[in-house]
Amino acid sequence: MSLLHADSLAEETIHLLQGLIRLNTSNPPGNESIAADHVAAILHQNGIVPTVIEMFPGRGNVVARLKGNGNAAPLLLYSHTDVVPVERDKWTTDPFGGDIKDGYVYDRGTLDMKGIGAMQLAVFLAIARELNSSGAPKDGIYPSLNRDIIFAMTADEETDDNQGIGPLTDKYPDLLRAEYALSEFGGFSMYIGSGSYARCFYPIQTAEKGTAWMRMIAHGRPGHASVPHDDNAVVHLSRAVDKLGRAKLPMHMTATVQHFIGGLADGLGGAMGAAIRAVTSSGMNELAMDAMLRDPGLTAELRAVTHNTVSPTGLKAGMKTNVIPSDATAVLDCRTLPGFTAADIIREMQVALGDDARHVTFEVDSESQPCEFDFNTPLFKFLGDKLKQHDPNGIPIPTMMTGATDAKHLVKLGVKCYGFSPMKFKQGERFADLVHGHDERVAIDSLGWGTRVLYEVVEEFCRQ
Repeated sequence: MSLLHADSLAEETIHLLQGLIRLNTSNPPGNESIAADHVAAILHQNGIVPTVIEMFPGRGNVVARLKGNGNAAPLLLYSHTDVVPVERDKWTTDPFGGDIKDGYVYDRGTLDMKGIGAMQLAVFLAIARELNSSGAPKDGIYPSLNRDIIFAMTADEETDDNQGIGPLTDKYPDLLRAEYALSEFGGFSMYIGSGSYARCFYPIQTAEKGTAWMRMIAHGRPGHASVPHDDNAVVHLSRAVDKLGRAKLPMHMTATVQHFIGGLADGLGGAMGAAIRAVTSSGMNELAMDAMLRDPGLTAELRAVTHNTVSPTGLKAGMKTNVIPSDATAVLDCRTLPGFTAADIIREMQVALGDDARHVTFEVDSESQPCEFDFNTPLFKFLGDKLKQHDPNGIPIPTMMTGATDAKHLVKLGVKCYGFSPMKFKQGERFADLVHGHDERVAIDSLGWGTRVLYEVVEEFCRQ
């Protein structure tokens, strides 16, 4: 790609991102149709006829396709247009202004995930223009394109209402069916170590944990609070919550995490690499890991990707001060590794609770399945090779996301989903510290670098 082409691609990405940010699609309520219509208009202006579908009123999705010769199965680029709400008084900018300041594009969605959507849209448009410059498609088909390139921006990823890509894939599966898909949370730089000892890794997401949102209900004997007794549901719940907060559930190693840890150890080398291998193979000793890595964030991440996890996030008990209630409830956010279900993590929690388990029951409110995708594929290798080409010192590795994305819906169509939204952060900058935060922002240089990498990945891979 020429420097002139790269610069114009970066400028268009920034312009597209600012336009998307200025559409308030906070979810709830979402109102993503304004974004779907906005993007559809851009596609129309570039001679591309999109499909816009509202699965629910106001929850718009836009899909477009560059049709290839069919020698290989399609590649899907997908993103979501909803964003999490903001606390306006905590921002130094208008969170829906799309401000540029000090070399950064600010405001809600720059990282999650309108920035990535803008990168994908810029790449999609650039490839369409390049194809058209070589001649109009024959019967709607571009002969030089071996794979269809599908572009999709969908609604409702940030809540569990399932009013976006989930019902879209159920009702219109052929719109999104592909061999591979690229989306959020992966391909960005992650530095471990400091100074000259720092190593730059590029984790590419090949797995994500499932969610199991549930309630733990403690049961006891009701009575007048002036006569205390030992069968108090609030006390039972307090003990159980405290135990779960301190519990270390069993370690489990998936294929993705084995390669993630192996890649970290190989890349770091020396005592630090050996420590990662030793500690994670023999059981997480977080004090030892902290002492070696001096990176509590990485230690917490390693623990999360090797365990099913539980986080108490809410408490509810009692109806009157002088009444001992018959039950008390804790809200639990549980995350399951690939191969595990809500029932599995309940069994692990019951073991951790020991004798206190007899006082509680669990009720699952919602569950989404974890997923893990094969990383021994031509595309995964191509992603790593392309990152190495643009950053020879970078180390691509597969990784697992501890949260959940829309990949859980596409897996039903047999799509291999990789989190690949390449960005080059400065050393000391962490994606996790900025996403969903106040003054969310992305460096203009990072956005330009990532769009260039993504363009070359999509354009070259789909011509192979």
